Amino acid sequence: MARDKRSAPSWVMAVANGERIIAEELKRLKWKEAQFKGYPKTQAEKAAIASMLRRERTLTIRQIAQRLHRPSWKSLDNRLYLPGKSNAKAAK
Repeated sequence: MARDKRSAPSWVMAVANGERIIAEELKRLKWKEAQFKGYPKTQAEKAAIASMLRRERTLTIRQIAQRLHRPSWKSLDNRLYLPGKSNAKAAK
């Protein structure tokens, strides 16, 4: 008997949602997966995708780093955290 999507664990749905977002962005940018892997980790579009995934809360930082072919999840975490921190200081 086939199970419907509502019966899947939440983490499975989160990963599927994250993959959907990445696929949509790759299509929008007209990039292929092989090209995407070859771009540097500092590519602005990669950072934008990572930020979108983090905002959506679909994947963990480590999962995002792995999927976006970043060598370290810590550098990605800093890249996502620091701009928000500087914006918060400016708002005060």
